Amino acid sequence: MKRKGHTPFMRDPNRFSNRKRAPQPSKSTVARRGAGNPREANQRRSGGTKRRRDRKSSGGNLFAALLGLSQGRSSRGVKAKRSRRKPKSATTPNRLVNLRTVTAGAGGRSRRAPAAVIPFERQSNRSRRRPARRRSTTAPQNLVQLPVPRTTSGKLMLYGARLVVFGVGIGVLAGTMLSVWDPASRLTAGSPSNAAKVAEVKPVAALQLGQEIADLKGKVVALVGQQKESQAGVMLLDLDNNAYVDVNASEVFPAASTIKFPILVAFFQDVDAGKIRLTESLAMQKSQVAKEAGSMQYQPVGTEFTALETATNMMVVSDNTATNMLIDRLGGMSALNQRFQSWGLNATVLQNPLPDIKATNTTSPKDLAALMSQVQKGQLISMKSRDRLLAIMRQIQNDSLLPQGLGKGATIAHKTGTLGVLLGDIGLIDTANGKSYLASVLVKRPRNDLGAEQLVQQISRVAYQRFNQVQGATQKFERPRIAQPPN
Repeated sequence: MKRKGHTPFMRDPNRFSNRKRAPQPSKSTVARRGAGNPREANQRRSGGTKRRRDRKSSGGNLFAALLGLSQGRSSRGVKAKRSRRKPKSATTPNRLVNLRTVTAGAGGRSRRAPAAVIPFERQSNRSRRRPARRRSTTAPQNLVQLPVPRTTSGKLMLYGARLVVFGVGIGVLAGTMLSVWDPASRLTAGSPSNAAKVAEVKPVAALQLGQEIADLKGKVVALVGQQKESQAGVMLLDLDNNAYVDVNASEVFPAASTIKFPILVAFFQDVDAGKIRLTESLAMQKSQVAKEAGSMQYQPVGTEFTALETATNMMVVSDNTATNMLIDRLGGMSALNQRFQSWGLNATVLQNPLPDIKATNTTSPKDLAALMSQVQKGQLISMKSRDRLLAIMRQIQNDSLLPQGLGKGATIAHKTGTLGVLLGDIGLIDTANGKSYLASVLVKRPRNDLGAEQLVQQISRVAYQRFNQVQGATQKFERPRIAQPPN
């Protein structure tokens, strides 16, 4: 073991001054032993050192074994492994050479000469260290290593795949952020728009029909047959027992202004959901201005109207400009068509803004009757919104169609539609004796033919008479008498 300040390469016999010098051998002894046999000369000296080294090595190996540092390996195996890892070199001996001076020469004079070579094995410090644990460089067999592309096209494909994955991640993150920051989703329970309980929005179920009213259907068919040049579709429904009349009710007709009825239902759905406030302002844009019906078209571009005012004008005076403003506010025609489909209105489609001169917007008498039935039951909008919607529809100024067939005391919430080639009306009628029924009539006619208007009035009249008699009361259309004061 190397100690500080000590060089084991030159073993000077006189290095310890406090020890007694060993007696020098005589000339005859040196001559007898010879300079070429150094082993015998050094056996006595190396004996003690070897015994001390053996004791130290055995003690070290025992101590390492007790501490568990050998890890099941013998010192012989470790030395053999090191010898294989670092082979011996002929030019670098593993033994240290100790030089001594011997006396030789004639005349008894002494001189410095290479003395006998004393073998001295160097004690390695690494034998006492714990063998270093070699790391395994074998790759796990369960991992799948993808080949690294070396060509330009392969690199481009790899970069493209990474960009696609990155884009998908950005899209998901953006959608999550938008849903979090959606104003409608951040409304509190106590906000004014959520004051009313919102009915769960469900797709419109198939119109529940009971027994067909045969006698009433015969009368309707007879009236329709009188108009040879017109094509009519009629749906009548008793809301108490689901008795009905169906005459071509599933046929598709131009919608005209009756399309404004499902638009109004969508408007109140968004009011219930908190997406639209009744008092919010809507600015009229130039692209929304429409001719024909309504007076909002005469206001300057940029004029603001409240949402409720706009919806009321769309229905009461059938304002086309107000209709276009609400279509944009509700997300456009495509969004509305998807909503109509979710309600089960397969024939109701918006294809053009109002006025639809080309008659491309479509619906059917059965679609309109089914929608009115669901509204009356409060299944698409809240009961509060239902009452507000029906109140608006009771103010319709055009009373030339279904209202003309009703008796005194009857009320109707309806929406008319008029084009050169079509007349129509959808209404919820309450009779004077408390009976409720639906009437949906669409008539495709020769352009501006007045016979279609008379047909709608006649159908309304026979229907009212039939449903008003169910309670056993026959109503006469007479002006009430006024009591005369006594003379």
